[in-house]
Amino acid sequence: MNTIEHRLTELGITLPEAGTPAGNYQAFLPLGDRLLLSGQTCRVNGVLAYAGQVGGTLSIEEGQAAARLCTLNLLAQLKAACGGELDRVARCVRLTVFVSSTPDFGAQPLVANGASDLLVEIFGERGAHVRSAVGVSALPGHSAVEIDAEFLLGR
Repeated sequence: MNTIEHRLTELGITLPEAGTPAGNYQAFLPLGDRLLLSGQTCRVNGVLAYAGQVGGTLSIEEGQAAARLCTLNLLAQLKAACGGELDRVARCVRLTVFVSSTPDFGAQPLVANGASDLLVEIFGERGAHVRSAVGVSALPGHSAVEIDAEFLLGR
């Protein structure tokens, strides 16, 4: 068992199957040693787990849970792009976390911590990244959170 798969097992995490794009775009795009991942929402088995706006119908904690689910879906795409070998990941470079939130809500970075904390928990220092946390009025399917990412790959 490779190191990252072992870490996922230790954490009790089972990655979902990588979803297929819902439109005319690619789920991931390799560019040399960089891998760009399209935005992932907080779906479980194709069903949206968190709908609505953080600061309105959803709490910060629910937003963090939504961000964590988005990250698991990103990791499923990452695993598919790496041919099942997550140990190829040299580093998470960047996350963009879109949070559907009310106009007066300003804690998008706290919601984004649901994703950032999970990546560091799984990858250690290789999971540390730069990040933007952006409040938006609506996301596809009324998802509470959507995240896209960039990873650096080795070997």
